[in-house]
Order: sequence, then C-alpha cells, then structure tokens
Amino acid sequence: MKIWISGAGYGSGRVVDAREARLPALDHGITVGDGVFETVKAVGGQAFALTRHLQRLARSARGLGLGELDLDHLRDGVHQALAANPDTDPGRVRITVTAGLGPLGSERTGGELTAMVAVGPFAQPAPTTDVVVVPWTRNENGALSGLKTTSYAENVRALAYARQRGAGEAIFANTVGNLCEGTGSNIFVVLDGRLVTPPLSAGPLAGITRELVLEWVGGAEEDIPMAALSRVSEAFLTSTGRDVQPIRAIDDRVLPAAPGPVTAEAMKVFAERSAAEIDP
Repeated sequence: MKIWISGAGYGSGRVVDAREARLPALDHGITVGDGVFETVKAVGGQAFALTRHLQRLARSARGLGLGELDLDHLRDGVHQALAANPDTDPGRVRITVTAGLGPLGSERTGGELTAMVAVGPFAQPAPTTDVVVVPWTRNENGALSGLKTTSYAENVRALAYARQRGAGEAIFANTVGNLCEGTGSNIFVVLDGRLVTPPLSAGPLAGITRELVLEWVGGAEEDIPMAALSRVSEAFLTSTGRDVQPIRAIDDRVLPAAPGPVTAEAMKVFAERSAAEIDP
C-alpha cells in the first residue's frame, strides 16, 4: 500500500510506501484523537461522491475547530493515492486530517495540520445483516454530535458488543430514547408502510449514502421511539461500504422479509443511480 501524506515533515504532500509513512509521536490525532476523517469508495480508480465527502470533511473540521481545509489540495491527494494503488478495486479510500503536533494535553498549539490518504480493499458486504441495540446512548447534544472525528473508541466498543452477540452492527438510541444510528452506518425503517430515518437533530452522522437515498428514493426524517422497533416491517443500513444493506433481525426479532419490497426498491435505485454518476 502507498499513502499520500501532507504535513508532519512531508511538505505539501507526497506519496510514500505505507512502511515509510511516519507521524510524530506528539501528533494531536494520536495523543487525544484530535482529527476528522472520511471513508470513500473507489470504483475503477475513481472516488464515488468525492465532492460530498470532502464537503462533509470540511464541516467536521470546522465543527472541531480545525479551521478551513484546502479541499482542492485534498482532492489532489486522493487522486495521487488512487493512482499509486491501481490494483485496489473496489477501493476503500481513507482521508484523515489531524491537528498536527500538539502537547500531551487537550490544548492545541495551532500548528500545521497533518493530512493522509490511504487506499485499501473494500470487502463485499453480506447480503443481509443482524443488528443489536447497545446499552449505551449517543449524546445528540454533545460537542462532537454530527461530526466524523477520529475519536472512534465508543464505536469500537459498541461494535465488539454486537459481534459478541452474532450481529454485524450495533445500533444506538439517543439520550431521549429515540433511534439514532449505527457505529458506522445510518438506519432506515419501514413503519406502517412508510420509509423513515432519524433526523439529524436526533444525533446521527449526516451519512452520504443516507443523503443520496433520501434524494433518490425518498423517505421521511422523523424521530423514531426505540419502542417502535417492535413494529418495524423492514429495515436497512446505509453507509459507504454497505450501500443499502437489508437488516434481517433487530436484537432477537427476525423481520418479515430481508429485503422487503421497500428495501429492494431502495437497493435497485441506489445501484442504478450510483453506477450512472461517479460524483452525484
């Protein structure tokens, strides 16, 4: 694997072998998780929905107080990284930006940001997945709510909880008992024949695939009490790696169909539209 890296002693950016890429031990992204990132799918050497991903990266950076990012510079880094890894298809493109060198504490020095683009393989998602609700909640009022930051330990813990129970994804409620999101995915459910997903005010990340499904397929954004999951007839996850993935079971309840007709239509429309336009 070859990685494009900027800052951290690499100047304005260059491609190096992954074994040669080094970050200072005091990079704030390492010491306190002070950074943001995006995961982008690449097909045929082209990054899907790259503009939307870069725009969200910029929103996360502003929300974390990292300032304005040079998106043209990062786009060029993505292109260089993809060109340097031509045999990875479909590719998992990871764009990471950290606050750069900092002290051991939470304060920042305001130095140069570190940026990296790595490309690895994207595993084929399973045809369906099971999910479990974890005993911890997302804080929809927290400082990091809606930001895609490198502070991912909570997701690591929740996903391990789900895997120990034979599930492929963990689902969070928020602090008021409404459905929020997965560890790395958004969730849509069919209630009384209507396709519904939690609104951004409930605390989920503004997923790019979620956004495209709402635009291309439709659906309502409404608060969903966790108790309503017992009435769900269909459900699916959306994410960069999953696209639209049917949910077979929620906790111990197997859904009537996976995929059901609403989910199947969403899968079909997303596959057709995403194949037709690389940067929608």
